[in-house]
Amino acid sequence: MTVLSYGRHRKRVCTPLTQVELTWIEGRYEQWLRFGRVAAQHIVSRDKCVASFRSGAVFALVCRVRSDFGTIHGSIDIAMAVATGASSPVLSDLQHGGEVLLRVETWPVVAQVLQEIDNVEAAGIEPCDASPDHWRHVGDRLCAGLPVRPYTAARHAAWLQRKVRGS
Repeated sequence: MTVLSYGRHRKRVCTPLTQVELTWIEGRYEQWLRFGRVAAQHIVSRDKCVASFRSGAVFALVCRVRSDFGTIHGSIDIAMAVATGASSPVLSDLQHGGEVLLRVETWPVVAQVLQEIDNVEAAGIEPCDASPDHWRHVGDRLCAGLPVRPYTAARHAAWLQRKVRGS
């Protein structure tokens, strides 16, 4: 059972889904999903909604905080939803936790991750279907200031074969 909190109100919901709370205050605090297969969505208010993901779903959550002088904070989390009761870290705005595949902060590095997501899409692959190891690789390489190995159709095919074999 998940407990969702919206301001002063608390609501109990029976769900095996991982839930991500998204806030959108135009020009100030903006959170959005860059990719991911949303299983359900619930609009809480004009500036807040909750997106739900099934166990194993990979998604990207982008956060941008701006002031009158430009972006003052940016982050992107690529995470994989975990089964209810599984041990995992809990990101802010995420119910049930999730396995963090990539987490970067500062808008220039976020922009690089967004470019890598575009590159995966340009290869004809849905980013949520890409190997979780690729997203770990992207985060590790960017944090080390090293170039990222491209995610190709051949790498994707190898990932799909490993997935079928259960490795």
